Amino acid sequence: MKNKSKYSEPDNSGRVPDLKKGKYTDGHPLDEVKYLECKLILKGDRFTTESNFDDFGKIVKRAAEATDVGFSRKPFKDARPQVREVLFLDTADFKLYNNAFILRRRVTYENGFAVSDPEIVFKFRHPDMQKAAEMDVRPKIFGDHKVKFKAEALPLKDQAGGYRLLFSHNVEFPMSAVHEPNRTSMATLMRVLPALKVLKLPETESVALVNTTAVEEVLKDIAMLDFGKGIEAKANVAVWRTRGDQKQLVGEFAYQIKVDKREDLHLLARRRCEQFFINLQYAAQEWLALGTTKTGAVYRLKGNPPNAHE
Repeated sequence: MKNKSKYSEPDNSGRVPDLKKGKYTDGHPLDEVKYLECKLILKGDRFTTESNFDDFGKIVKRAAEATDVGFSRKPFKDARPQVREVLFLDTADFKLYNNAFILRRRVTYENGFAVSDPEIVFKFRHPDMQKAAEMDVRPKIFGDHKVKFKAEALPLKDQAGGYRLLFSHNVEFPMSAVHEPNRTSMATLMRVLPALKVLKLPETESVALVNTTAVEEVLKDIAMLDFGKGIEAKANVAVWRTRGDQKQLVGEFAYQIKVDKREDLHLLARRRCEQFFINLQYAAQEWLALGTTKTGAVYRLKGNPPNAHE
């Protein structure tokens, strides 16, 4: 392996533990982690033009070459940035986020117009995998929904060169599946998302836009990464900024691996993925924004930090 960068084996905080078997109340077995998503949170002010996405892509390419990871821009050589609006919803005192829940609405735009039904994303994100698995995030709706259970790798909070894991139990479904006239009332939310009942909030409470801020996400796919043994991942770079004043909040580089079974993630490919993630942190130190997430940046926008589980 052609690796010239510093690397040390992460401690057990970077290992996906074994899940204790169990069931939800309807007898469905607990969901298992099937996604590994690696994320670097970047300084938002680094992204002021489209060329900045390609600038970061060059750093990614160098880190990939140093770690024997395949890097191909061919699938995305003509890719243009995608634009989405992201709205976070919570109570005035952030009861959802303070208890590891995240609720957001996403809309994709093309040529200035929405091109899809708004998508609701509801997640329970926690450093304890067992707790995340046992939280049944499935909605009570008519129609389809998609559950994703992810291990999310992030750098250490205070330095480059390591990683920590959060476990994100997500569900996605179209907003049109919620038929109540008042979609922001806690009564509606607890009916549609029964997981929220653990908070024991009054039905008269409601949610609103977090920090009255609408986020505009600009995202560009930059390459396919090949870790060997059939393990590939699409890599993209994004910037989040506030609608209206266009304040750059944070950027993000991310790639995601999906496996049907844990043993499908071959040891060689896993170690190559780990080392690439470490190498890239050293190569991109001047771009890194440590100690935060995209969601955390929105919640802390007005100097009122919540008690996050991140």
